[in-house]
Amino acid sequence: MLTGKRTDLALESANSVDLGGELPEGIKVFERKTEGFLITEVEVITPEAAERIGKPVGRYITLETGSRLDMRPENFESCAKELAAEIASLVGKGGSVMIAGLGNEDITPDSLGPRVCSHIFATRHIRENAPELITDGIGEVSSVAPGVMGQTGIEAGELIKAVCGTVRPSAVIAVDALACSELDHLGRTIQLTDTGISPGSGVLNARKELSRASLGVPCIAIGVPTIADLGRSGGENLMVTPRSIDKLVGCSAQLIAGALNLALHPGLSLEEIAGLVS
Repeated sequence: MLTGKRTDLALESANSVDLGGELPEGIKVFERKTEGFLITEVEVITPEAAERIGKPVGRYITLETGSRLDMRPENFESCAKELAAEIASLVGKGGSVMIAGLGNEDITPDSLGPRVCSHIFATRHIRENAPELITDGIGEVSSVAPGVMGQTGIEAGELIKAVCGTVRPSAVIAVDALACSELDHLGRTIQLTDTGISPGSGVLNARKELSRASLGVPCIAIGVPTIADLGRSGGENLMVTPRSIDKLVGCSAQLIAGALNLALHPGLSLEEIAGLVS
């Protein structure tokens, strides 16, 4: 990275390349404003551009809020619907979806993925065992939180690939905590991408990637920066996290899970889903 800091955000990686105020060839950036978010889409088109910013070819959608995500917004439902629309645009329609909640539930800044999984309305077992209960507008969804190698002795990517071999989803959605390099993005942004993810890459602990190449199906990644890299100090990278990290992760997990449930079960409302997963 040209900034000398680690980041999982494509928006920061693209901005770190200084070409007199112009982006490198092969990168396009689009902005739009909604009721709840400023949405910036970075499209990395060529392998050369991908190498330049250190991000794979693909789409990266960043949703920025006016305040940190450590409080449930008053317009929670509209924000969840807007995020759901972005998720649906990447996942497409039809088929089954498996949600993989990456991270360590015992370490708060790394617990976003497992917490999201705890709010997901999983239906694959219902479709198999009681199909008469499934109506139009309810998708086929499974969910897995594989933990981390220090807990299981197995790479999360290996576990997810093995589960994919049995479940055979049409797509995988990986949810993970991210790292950023700008404090303005810490706990204030949600990134979606169709390129998959390399867990832990933002904190110099990259594990096996989750992607179409490794899983054999499209892999969408969703994350929120819960730590920021402020640069090197005393020979080490200084990583910081907000004081309100527990609230940040909890509220972010509820928003992302709500959006996922709406995107994958379009026939249900947030209130109905809450009653089903409580």
